[in-house]
Amino acid sequence: MNITLLVFFHSIDDAKQELMSKTYQSDIRPVVGDIIHDPGFHPKFHNGYEVAKVTIDYSNNECLVSLAPLVVELHEISFEEYQEHLAAHGWKSVEREK
Repeated sequence: MNITLLVFFHSIDDAKQELMSKTYQSDIRPVVGDIIHDPGFHPKFHNGYEVAKVTIDYSNNECLVSLAPLVVELHEISFEEYQEHLAAHGWKSVEREK
């Protein structure tokens, strides 16, 4: 099954925000409350992400996993650095409808 992780992050100082995703192929389905690790999660921005919501689409063999940060932005690296760090580890920006 395709497991697509979704992470929304923002900067408190200048109101920047971003939604990014990364897809894994796995038979293990996360559940609410699980803590997800990924090399793209920089410890100087957040100290981890918890599964907040799981949506399963059996017709497309897909599982969407919304993640919530465990702490508010730590300000040790910039928003842009974090965005680049995620992208360097396979995360992609998600276009949001207006």
